[in-house]
Amino acid sequence: VQLQASGGGLVQPGGSLRLSCAASGFTFNQYAMSWVRQVPGKEFEWVSSIRSPGSSTMYADTVKGRFTISRDNAKSMLYLQMENLKPEDTAVYHCAKFRKYRHWLVGVSNVDMKEYDYWGQGTQVTVSS
Repeated sequence: VQLQASGGGLVQPGGSLRLSCAASGFTFNQYAMSWVRQVPGKEFEWVSSIRSPGSSTMYADTVKGRFTISRDNAKSMLYLQMENLKPEDTAVYHCAKFRKYRHWLVGVSNVDMKEYDYWGQGTQVTVSS
């Protein structure tokens, strides 16, 4: 399994970025995927998840209304469109694969890292003026 995130960079507060994640080595359309982020020295923070099969999504309260997760199963690609970025969004963003086949969570406000078996090296997002 390989998960390669890209698209990060330096952006001013209020700006936008689109992250991409290229997935390989597994049947992409049969697994839910997530974006998680990490600030050095701190634990991973769940950002958003998207189901497959199906297209249900869920977001952390801190990004709801500003971030949009999507996927292209034909291309084995995961995306995160980030709008109205804030300095507190600064982190390394990783795409993560759910451990269980066709698994999804309902009615949760957070997704624990134990739900994932793989995540990539990540892409740095820095929000600063």
